[in-house]
Amino acid sequence: MKVILQENIDSLGYVGDVLDVADGYARNFLLPRQKALEANPRNVKALEHAKRVTAHKAKKVEQDVQALATKLSAVSLTFPVQTGKDDKLFGSITTKDLETGLSAEGFDVDRRKIQLANPLKELGTFTVGIKLHRDVMANVSVSLVKQGGETEAETQTDEAVDATDDGAPPAEAPELEDPSASLRAG
Repeated sequence: MKVILQENIDSLGYVGDVLDVADGYARNFLLPRQKALEANPRNVKALEHAKRVTAHKAKKVEQDVQALATKLSAVSLTFPVQTGKDDKLFGSITTKDLETGLSAEGFDVDRRKIQLANPLKELGTFTVGIKLHRDVMANVSVSLVKQGGETEAETQTDEAVDATDDGAPPAEAPELEDPSASLRAG
């Protein structure tokens, strides 16, 4: 008996396959459990139509994704980062940072699609891949630059001054009363 599979079955085939199976297997297992349909002319035509519609939708989706990949490839992200001795970064740039940077540029990309093996931990320009579709990749240029150009000592000194200076004149210490003065008075 010829059947059209409705779901993937190990050792038999995949969805949409037209197979010739034993009559008993089809009548007793595949058809009652709705794992397959009988391959009559009506069902075969419906399957062919569904395949055409699915192929058309997949082609349209791939064209849209390809256009998005072209736009993404033109994007260049720059991250100013703090560095210490020998230009070593404090922290790193991760997929979450890249996702935030891309959303600031107007692209909504899930961070799980960003192909970054390890976080970026040094200054320079890197090319990061973004897998948009099973066949479509976009490459984004990511630059890590030293923040401001100040040295670490100047930054620490400025932070210490900022922490103590809130713009108000220094408050005078309250005068403490002498406890023995109140005993003498009374």
